[in-house]
Amino acid sequence: MEKVDFKMAQATPQFSEQSRTSYEKPVHDRAWRLFDFIAAILALIISAPILLIISASIKIENWKAPIFFKQKRVGKNGKTFYMYKFRSMYVDAEAQLAKLQAQNEMEGHMFKMKDDPRITKVGKWIRKTSLDEFPQFINILKGDMSFVGPRPPLTTEYEKYTNYDKKRLLVTPGCTGLWQVSGRNNVTFQEMVELDLKYIKKRSILFNIKILLLTFKEFTGKGSGM
Repeated sequence: MEKVDFKMAQATPQFSEQSRTSYEKPVHDRAWRLFDFIAAILALIISAPILLIISASIKIENWKAPIFFKQKRVGKNGKTFYMYKFRSMYVDAEAQLAKLQAQNEMEGHMFKMKDDPRITKVGKWIRKTSLDEFPQFINILKGDMSFVGPRPPLTTEYEKYTNYDKKRLLVTPGCTGLWQVSGRNNVTFQEMVELDLKYIKKRSILFNIKILLLTFKEFTGKGSGM
């Protein structure tokens, strides 16, 4: 697969208010929404045994803690929704976030920390394998998310966005996207924005499938980026 050229990404045409409709691809979006709906149903059915094992593991580690974690995120055109995940952190994780901001390994309005002390033992396993993301199939069924698209930010992150940054949410956010298969934590926030805008411009059924295949390679440890 070709590697992403960040210079090319940065050269992506900027979205002006006058040309705001230039990103619209109604035929593609309707077709991909149908794919999302059918694929999410199949994914939930096929992964049901895995979902049960993860649920049991979370309860065994801490019987009183909830299995699922829901968090308010910002979706298409600034609309908020609750994104679902398997709980991979201790119950008071969000309260501890402010104390850990100084150790943030991501530039810009995102938080990433390699050895995050808030993560549980089961959480380390399901995060490493991305199994904590599986409940997002529910978000896809509801139409809040897609399999492919820009990652939805936290409301606190979105509040810090410039008008230009907000343009990465001109389309439905996704579970995976162009920046996730282009370096993950090695990508800065501004590079992520440029990659998301590049995706919005370039998106197609074929391009989405290519990103899904690359995500699967990352998931199995065989990925090498685009």
